[in-house]
Amino acid sequence: MSASFSLGPALLFVPGDRPERLSKALERADAAILDLEDAVAPDAKAHARAQLIAADPDPERVIVRVNGPETRDFALDLDALTHTRVRRVMVAKAEAPASLAALASFEVIALCETARGVGHAEQLAALPQVVALMWGAEDLVASLGGTSSRRDDGSYRDVARLARARVLLAAGAFGKRAIDAVHVDIADLNGLSEEARDAAASGFAATACIHPGQVATIRAAYAPSAAQVAWARGVLAAAEGERGVFRYEGRMIDEPILRHARSVVARAG
Repeated sequence: MSASFSLGPALLFVPGDRPERLSKALERADAAILDLEDAVAPDAKAHARAQLIAADPDPERVIVRVNGPETRDFALDLDALTHTRVRRVMVAKAEAPASLAALASFEVIALCETARGVGHAEQLAALPQVVALMWGAEDLVASLGGTSSRRDDGSYRDVARLARARVLLAAGAFGKRAIDAVHVDIADLNGLSEEARDAAASGFAATACIHPGQVATIRAAYAPSAAQVAWARGVLAAAEGERGVFRYEGRMIDEPILRHARSVVARAG
């Protein structure tokens, strides 16, 4: 995995025209995504860029989401970033790999949130400046002419689940991190917990969120239980005296299972 992206599991979006919220966001979350795209009205984008320059936020724990490469705001966003210390950007509606050439000096999170973006996930992940991929359900379904990414019971429709899996696999194939999409139902902490636990178990490095009240749920979901940590440490200790496949607590243990155990220990500490 890329060593340049290790911010923690809870990434909190902050409106780009409200940088005064950054300090509180960074107190609560592992990193903040200052959003110059959807969170800012078209007539407020110039003001948001001026606010970004004035704030010059923490380059270690702040990501700036810029507008899509197909928009006129993209170049303006990049110009604003040159007047700050921030060098980690999330590119909204990333699609054509060539469109990210201007970001060769940045660490890029490519947001695959259209049908074309998901279709190009592998090519985007292969770019050297890309350190992570993220996917987005609502824009994806909108790009297909749909009306909802979820069924009535709150579960994702098949097309969203396919996109989620494809982005995760593309990131993993090139040693990059993957970030899970936001859970837009802010009050549904049970649903968020279930999705975040699945994300952690599947290999996502983080989950983005849109409200501070979601941070604790995400962190708890990514943290392995005491029983999981005890098992992982036990099996790794047992492996030191074994060669090849062996049995531990009634379960066959081989190298893939040991890698699972190492991931649990890493997430624990």
